[in-house]
Amino acid sequence: MARLLVCVTFDFDAMSGLMARGLTSPNYISRGEFGPAAIPRILKLLDKYGIKSTFFSPGFTIETYPAQNEAILKAGHEIGHHGWTHLAPNKMTREQEEANLVRGNETIKKLTGKYARGYRSPSWDLSPNTLPLLLKHGFLYESSLMGDDYTPYRVRHGDVVDIEKPLVFGKPTKLIELPIAWSLDDFPHFEFLRMETQLMPGLMNANHVMENWINDFVYMKAHFDWGVLTYTLHPYVIGRGHRMMAFEKLLKAVAEGGGTFVTMEDAALEYDKRAPFKG
Repeated sequence: MARLLVCVTFDFDAMSGLMARGLTSPNYISRGEFGPAAIPRILKLLDKYGIKSTFFSPGFTIETYPAQNEAILKAGHEIGHHGWTHLAPNKMTREQEEANLVRGNETIKKLTGKYARGYRSPSWDLSPNTLPLLLKHGFLYESSLMGDDYTPYRVRHGDVVDIEKPLVFGKPTKLIELPIAWSLDDFPHFEFLRMETQLMPGLMNANHVMENWINDFVYMKAHFDWGVLTYTLHPYVIGRGHRMMAFEKLLKAVAEGGGTFVTMEDAALEYDKRAPFKG
């Protein structure tokens, strides 16, 4: 019998992602404020379908909104690492990145009693130092790369990238990658951002987006006996009323289609058992 794992994940950025882009006016701060306001309705919907999720919470968000993160933890959801601030790793020195990683992890430990097992880059990109730091600090998995869709894999280290030569692949490490995709992230579909050098139009029809997301599950079901499908959402994005209605249609379709909702940690552990690391 096929076993189709589905991870419904949330990047609980609040206003930190906007602040990292230099968007600190009252309007943008208020947009981030809607994230904490949406947490109760999101937790209620997840509970309705018996879903345990993973919330990647920056340390900034945990310290700014402790009550909401405590509610997430109390409901049985995993807390993953998403930086302390929402700054991209490749914009920091190694020392700055490690300090950010440690500070975020200590904040998570203070909340949950243990360090995070998983990491997701605030920018969905890694610096040359990120992988060694994640291994040094004992992470089980990370979720920022896009090298597959339904099949986890081991993150490589030491790729040699030269546009004039064929790519030289580095060696796999024990760190498990649970891949993501921009097409399965609510932010680019729905958020409207207007900056001096960038326009993100967003504001797409929520039902059309969820139809695509459902079809990604349908494809996995048709072609895989085992797989992991990861959706990425942001509370202040998906939490709007009409999007919550469409989001529930997605959850219902996946549940009725035989999907098994799991946390990212559980998905990583299951993959680790199926494909033990041979380093």
